[in-house]
Amino acid sequence: MYGLIAIFDERTEELIKNIWKELKEKSISTYAYEVEDRKPHITLASYNSLNKKEFIEQMDITYKNQTVIDIKFNIIGSFLNSGALFFSPTVTKDLIEIHSNHHKDFERFNDNPNSLYLPDNWIPHCTIANRLSEDKLNEVFNYCSTRYSTILGKIVNVALIDVSEKHKAPIIHSIELKHDATLLS
Repeated sequence: MYGLIAIFDERTEELIKNIWKELKEKSISTYAYEVEDRKPHITLASYNSLNKKEFIEQMDITYKNQTVIDIKFNIIGSFLNSGALFFSPTVTKDLIEIHSNHHKDFERFNDNPNSLYLPDNWIPHCTIANRLSEDKLNEVFNYCSTRYSTILGKIVNVALIDVSEKHKAPIIHSIELKHDATLLS
């Protein structure tokens, strides 16, 4: 299994990692520590299997001129009957475009017609906690909704990860997105 993820700027990543750390210290959730080197992210796509060489070549072409995307998390949500809590970003034109362009350019790799990350199924989110009991879900919700306000950040990188091993999700290939000024030079 593989995922294509959008990775945040250092400040946003550290803020979310601090939330994960606080939830662990309060014995509410260990979600962030269940996978080695987990990074805060938004998943853009998932695949059961891949020709990694072809996929990486397509990544290099598709994301060569992709610019950094501003992101604003101002919603706390949960998928029904999931025990998951997430921060959901404001859905902007840029966020929709990176997602829809990815699926258009990588259509030949789609091997799961029921993927939750396909257009018309996708709910962009950054998971804060997962597999929680009803009590713990309420505890995380109350904690996050009173402790934090809007998080402003940026998507600065896209990365292909391998999620086939249970407690690992190594980055196979990543591409740093361009700042607008770098396109001018």
